[in-house]
Amino acid sequence: MDYQISVAGSDIAFRCEETETVLDAAERVGYAIPYSCRKGVCSTCEAGVIAGTASSSVQGRIEGPAEQVLLCCLCPTADLTIAPRRIEKREPAARKTLDMTVYRVTQPAADVSILQLRLPTGVRAKFRAGQYLQIELDDGSRRNYSMANPPHESDSVQLHVRHVPGGRFSEGMLRGLDKGHKLRVELPFGEFSLQEASTKPAILIATGTGFAPIKSIVEDAIKRKLDRPLYLYWGARRLEDLYLRELAEKWANSGRLHFVPVLSDPQREWSGRCGFVHEAVLEDFGSLDGYQVYACGNPSMTSAAHATFTQAGLAEDDFFSDAFVHTDQAA
Repeated sequence: MDYQISVAGSDIAFRCEETETVLDAAERVGYAIPYSCRKGVCSTCEAGVIAGTASSSVQGRIEGPAEQVLLCCLCPTADLTIAPRRIEKREPAARKTLDMTVYRVTQPAADVSILQLRLPTGVRAKFRAGQYLQIELDDGSRRNYSMANPPHESDSVQLHVRHVPGGRFSEGMLRGLDKGHKLRVELPFGEFSLQEASTKPAILIATGTGFAPIKSIVEDAIKRKLDRPLYLYWGARRLEDLYLRELAEKWANSGRLHFVPVLSDPQREWSGRCGFVHEAVLEDFGSLDGYQVYACGNPSMTSAAHATFTQAGLAEDDFFSDAFVHTDQAA
């Protein structure tokens, strides 16, 4: 059985199967709603339910009116009227499942590996800068990793993998990968991309390997010679955690963007910015009216940045986030 999903304040409506999530149904018919983890943890896909009833795998029974409902986990049990933060018409996602070949594994930091994968000969990966893929593990479970290369480098993908203690991929499979090994992946996923229609200055914020999609976005902007001011703030505990700092400095030195590294637990010799990365942004800009913010990294940072920046004048529609959630955090 299926139900009608209507979007409040618009003429958008689509059908959703009772076993299908509202997010999946919207995507299937060509509507893009912000999301990140697809596991009910990061809150990126939060929406209001104005009317109707539904069942959520993480929030239980939902009856409208209700706020902060996670659309990635919501299956309708009646017709629904929803109020997402943002919804846009897009071509339905054309995802591919591919067997990619390991080309190179390097380790620029003690807890970060860079994994370079090659696509099959003659095959290209079509994605937008900032999107991610899913790696399928032997037991059928999946892990999400942002593609750090720009879309024009479409015969391969680069992944930045942070080593998570006990992680089945980062501490398990990854250790045994050598050149020539195969990994099954599906791509692309995600809505964390630079908004093409806007010319507002963009503030890009990353923590840890949240730098990966930011790298893709910056290199894509450079390739396409976008005439748009870019400000990059990269937060980490210590200097060695900024594992591609030289690349960000190269962008800055060439005038491509303004780069500010921020350390929360620096060594004594550090003379740069200290503290939380979103607070450094606020110190530098004050009012964020007239800017767009793209924040990627741990969920505590993206949540704090959203709350702080919207209070500082940032329009709700000008905040975009991709929260990195460990699989063991998911319900």
